[in-house]
Amino acid sequence: MPELVAIPISFFELSIDYDHVTFKLLLDRASVLQSIYDALKPWSIRVDDLEPITTGKITEQGINIKLPLQRVVFFFSAAGCKFTREGVDWPNAEETIAIADAALTALTESAGITLGPKNTSISIHLQPKTLPFIDLLKPLIPSQLAALDHSPPTTIASVVKWGDDHKVTIDGSGALANALFLRFERRFPSTATYQEIANRLQKDEQDLFQILGVEEDQG
Repeated sequence: MPELVAIPISFFELSIDYDHVTFKLLLDRASVLQSIYDALKPWSIRVDDLEPITTGKITEQGINIKLPLQRVVFFFSAAGCKFTREGVDWPNAEETIAIADAALTALTESAGITLGPKNTSISIHLQPKTLPFIDLLKPLIPSQLAALDHSPPTTIASVVKWGDDHKVTIDGSGALANALFLRFERRFPSTATYQEIANRLQKDEQDLFQILGVEEDQG
């Protein structure tokens, strides 16, 4: 039987570079900001939820647009944009897609930009209900490394990358006691729909849970 796990912490991130730098998003972005603000009104956006970023590199300067109730932050600069949501799960995937689509559509149409490939990542912290977290990670130790020392390991980390399009990180959690950290990243072509992205990422999560021998506790 799979080990039941709780998921107290989870994050989704979508970052996209434009096909070309658009400096009006740095210097004269009022009309673009107005379009995004209007598009996000269904989620109770407020003027005080806008945060100009004026320090750092050019690519780091732009606007943070926050939706506190949904735990969403949408950032855009002259070179790219990033959408993040905290506390994500698959039951709220439809809302996450709707918010991201509203913000990105308003940005692209008002700024006249074309988005490049879509870089995604999901980060989750898993707390097993009965087992020590290290027991879930032990099967990932290569036999050659396990033979180096007969004392039990205290933590294990695995990072596997396939080109520039797919990466998986499995580690002990640095934020929670008796928990493990899982992050899986994928790059999608610019033509990929948000539903296609969600379906692929959900399949990635299911595959990784099966490898780890865990299942989310829905109780």
